[in-house]
Amino acid sequence: MKAFIFPGQGAQFTGMGLDLYENFPEAQELFTEANNILGFSITDIMFKGSPEDLKETKVTQPAIFLHSVILYKILGAKIKPDMVAGHSLGEFSALVANGTLSFEDGLRLVSKRALAMQKACELVPSTMAAVLGLADDVVEEICKSTEGIVVPANYNCPGQLVISGEIDAVNRACEALKEAGARRALVLPVGGAFHSPLMEPAREELAAAIEETLFNKPSCPIYQNVTTTAVSEASEIKKNLMLQLTAAVKWTQSVQHMVADGATSFTEVGPGRVLQGLVKKIAPNVETSSGTV
Repeated sequence: MKAFIFPGQGAQFTGMGLDLYENFPEAQELFTEANNILGFSITDIMFKGSPEDLKETKVTQPAIFLHSVILYKILGAKIKPDMVAGHSLGEFSALVANGTLSFEDGLRLVSKRALAMQKACELVPSTMAAVLGLADDVVEEICKSTEGIVVPANYNCPGQLVISGEIDAVNRACEALKEAGARRALVLPVGGAFHSPLMEPAREELAAAIEETLFNKPSCPIYQNVTTTAVSEASEIKKNLMLQLTAAVKWTQSVQHMVADGATSFTEVGPGRVLQGLVKKIAPNVETSSGTV
């Protein structure tokens, strides 16, 4: 069975999507439509902007979504997945791929998500840190016993977990994690504590927009970050998506469930190859590839 997986924030690069724009008329149409929906020329920034321009929250998330979805729409004419999943932001791309969301609604929600997250980041000084070389339960226990708000945020693969929270709490947790034997506990250059309770204002804002959006019956199951198991009911997908911003991204568990349910190949659809590397660490025997046209 074929799984299509969609990357999240951090996969952006200057020039992303230009090859699709130049070679496929349907890509040109969708990029033009995106400029109109967003109210600014995201194509100019994607194709010619600096890395700093691309890091702007209102640009980064829609840019990755656009690259992934447009690539999928070209690929999907030739091959259909049996299941989909997305890492954090990538879940929105996955939901367009399996028909749960329209392209237009997906882009509007991603834009709303980016702006809401940016606002939430400005309320409390917060950050994230990558932790390498410790078992998940050890990281969970140290977060729990650390003063202040700090929680596991991204279960990326065995031995690689990202924590998220208040700056002081994350720094304290990093020291304790190093003492517990972590190979690394490194604060990341991010604007805030994504996938933590500090995203609650953004979650509320996004949930209101999700509530008003039409969710269709998907063409294949999605393995969502919050629950990690196959979901095919539109109402359940909607509920899980509302929880995503304040809950952990359980990528390890999602991939494990996809393999248990029969996935033998994983195609990463969008910029970068990060997810392929993670999948190989979670399930070494499956095939991985990049979606190319």
